[in-house]
Amino acid sequence: MSQAPAASIQGVHRSFGRVRAVIDINLQIPRGHFVGLIGHNGAGKSTLLRMMIGLLRPDRGTIRVGGIDVHADPLNARRKIGAVPEQPAVYEYLTAREWLDFVADVRGGADQIEDLLQLLDLAGDADRLIREFSQGMRRKAALAAALLGDPELIVLDESLNGLDPPSSARVKGLLRAKVDAGASVLLSTHVVDTVERVADRVVMLAHGRVVADELASDLPAGGLEALFLERLEQTRRSGPEA
Repeated sequence: MSQAPAASIQGVHRSFGRVRAVIDINLQIPRGHFVGLIGHNGAGKSTLLRMMIGLLRPDRGTIRVGGIDVHADPLNARRKIGAVPEQPAVYEYLTAREWLDFVADVRGGADQIEDLLQLLDLAGDADRLIREFSQGMRRKAALAAALLGDPELIVLDESLNGLDPPSSARVKGLLRAKVDAGASVLLSTHVVDTVERVADRVVMLAHGRVVADELASDLPAGGLEALFLERLEQTRRSGPEA
């Protein structure tokens, strides 16, 4: 793996018309870290993640993954990223196994397919068309595709939503194993308990800005929810444009 940080975000700003969605964000994610990204609705989480995986271009600033500029060299940057957007796109008229075979032709990792199907509890449904899958099963198929080829950075936008408790536990364990092996995970979620259980580090967004960046071990006695509410209130008092 590259010795550069898993991700480096420098001075990134993105507006939609008069709405400033992401405002001058600076953030580094070292290799081997599990980072939880939380924020209120409209905080800018999905906009930031979409820029990180190359689906949106920032108005200014740079985003590098493994030292490669995502927008100047998108092909090589994307080879280092495994991503599951909030609404993952999969080919509905392929079976799960065909879908993973197709992705592996592009990303590599064909030898991982059977293990991922087993780990994500899809082996028994691997030859069914994805169009027949539940929302949770589709998410698991998208996650399996994202993990093919051992990406350096795994970006997940609300990707544990819709999973049943046993599947959620397996996915968390699988992600932790990837982090322990040197990859990094950036998980956006509204579920504070999930972040407290799995993240090494917590980044909070409010009104497009980073309002907290804390090691999980340094969270105050009231926990993550209390810290988030405190920082959100501070932001409200100073105004979102401050």
